[in-house]
Amino acid sequence: MNVLAPLAARYAYWLGLPAEETALPEASPEQVRAMPVILRMEKAAPPERTPLLEAAATAALAVCLDERAQPGGEWHDEVHAWVSGHIRKVSRRARGAHWIAAQEFPGVTVTVGGAEVRALVPGRVIDVPKEIARLQISGSDLPADEPGAPAGDLPLLLLNPEVTMTVGKAAAQVGHGTMILASLLSDEQLAAWGERGYACAVRTPTVGQWKALHPGDDPAGAWRSRRVVAVRDAGFTEVDPGTVTVLAQWR
Repeated sequence: MNVLAPLAARYAYWLGLPAEETALPEASPEQVRAMPVILRMEKAAPPERTPLLEAAATAALAVCLDERAQPGGEWHDEVHAWVSGHIRKVSRRARGAHWIAAQEFPGVTVTVGGAEVRALVPGRVIDVPKEIARLQISGSDLPADEPGAPAGDLPLLLLNPEVTMTVGKAAAQVGHGTMILASLLSDEQLAAWGERGYACAVRTPTVGQWKALHPGDDPAGAWRSRRVVAVRDAGFTEVDPGTVTVLAQWR
């Protein structure tokens, strides 16, 4: 059993909650845990939006499935404590020396199409190192791009076409998507994905495509028939509680 098992156990329950019940009260500062997701956004040469999101989705999952996050590994206790609660992520942007400094903290850096993201081992928010805490959270956005058709067999992450999210918010949401998707896969499927470095494709579908794939009130049926899972947000930032932000499909 991998460290993501608690997500699989909670998935259908969370998706079935009334929207108002997803608006969870804030925990005490001592209890809040989150994964810092560091987006490299150099002023002179900013990355394209889609590769950055794909790198973020892969990096978040890569931390969770790293050997060091498995039972007995040096990251296991922190990752397990985080996954067993609410899988919050905090996206921060960095460039220059600040990006280089972020490489010194435990985590995984992923590069996709020239875009770079480092996901760090999650922990208590009050314990975030000052070198990470000083990185800006708000204002992280990039213009839309046109990535073209995704490779036919890569796991696909679809952003809600009716919801506006900054690149920082979207980066957190696609990271949730790869984690939930991976929690429902077999060991063999996970191993095959791992051989490809947990690569994935991020796209924005048409409203019609989104509605056709949406699990609705039957998440178990959607997983069996279409291999689709949904990311449902608690509404702490940018979107309303209960909003489905991402659909992730195993292909």
